[in-house]
Amino acid sequence: MPTPLTVDTDRSNDGKLMVVASGEIDLSNIRIFTSALNDAAGNDGGITVDLSEVEYLYSGAINALFTYADRIDLIIANRYLIPALTVSGLTELATVKRNPSP
Repeated sequence: MPTPLTVDTDRSNDGKLMVVASGEIDLSNIRIFTSALNDAAGNDGGITVDLSEVEYLYSGAINALFTYADRIDLIIANRYLIPALTVSGLTELATVKRNPSP
C-alpha cells in the first residue's frame, strides 16, 4: 500500500512553476514525485520545489532532485530535511531555503 503523498503543480506569484509535495516520499510513491518533476522540467523556465510539508524524504527522492537540479531554481524545505539536502551535496547545485514555519 502506497504511503500518503500529494504532489501538485502550480505557479508562484511571479509565474514560476512550482512542484509542491506533502506527506512522505518513499519507495512506494517515488514515481509520483519523479513524474511531477519530469513534467515540470519540460516547461520553459526554472522550477521551485516546495518540500516544506514533506515528513520523510527517501533517498530516491534526493536522486530525482539531482536529476533535475539544472532545472530547479529553488528548493523550499522544512528544518528536518535541510541536513539531508546539505549532506547529499544538493545545496551545491540548487538553492535550498528553509521554510520559516516551524
